[in-house]
Amino acid sequence: MDFWLRNPDYLADELVSMVEAGTADPSYLIMARSLLDDPEPDLRWYPMPRWFFGAYEQLDDAFSLLETYGLATLRRTGQPGKKSKRNQFFLTQHGAAAVAELAKDPTLGWYHQQVKLVALVAADDGGQALKDRQYRQAAYAGTELGVDIAPIASRVRERLDALSAAAPESAAGYVE
Repeated sequence: MDFWLRNPDYLADELVSMVEAGTADPSYLIMARSLLDDPEPDLRWYPMPRWFFGAYEQLDDAFSLLETYGLATLRRTGQPGKKSKRNQFFLTQHGAAAVAELAKDPTLGWYHQQVKLVALVAADDGGQALKDRQYRQAAYAGTELGVDIAPIASRVRERLDALSAAAPESAAGYVE
């Protein structure tokens, strides 16, 4: 999910795919277009390197700040040293209050809206299913290990242009 938050072009492509599949309202094409064309996504694009199991970045350093300020907590389940070990991240009450406050901020509120789109795209899929969806992208799957995953904005724009030409009335609204 972090990958889609940090790579708006891949998130836009998922929205386009959902509209094509009939699982999202065609008005989401406008949101997909804004993910590509508005300056905000370019300012917040933060590439991730591809490793053995896909896009990955160690979360410990970033998460430790949230934990230090009492905004979130980490729970590890399973036996140490076994594959069943799992990390679960939780917001504290203080963290949830901070999120609600940040969502109102004109600048930082962008992240709140972006997270809502990521949640829509991810739906009920778990980690493996989400990773499988990302690997269906040739640019993602073909990235060498340790190299940042390349953007796909131009290909997504082509898909959007084709869909808009086929059904121009479908792009006539905005849905949050």
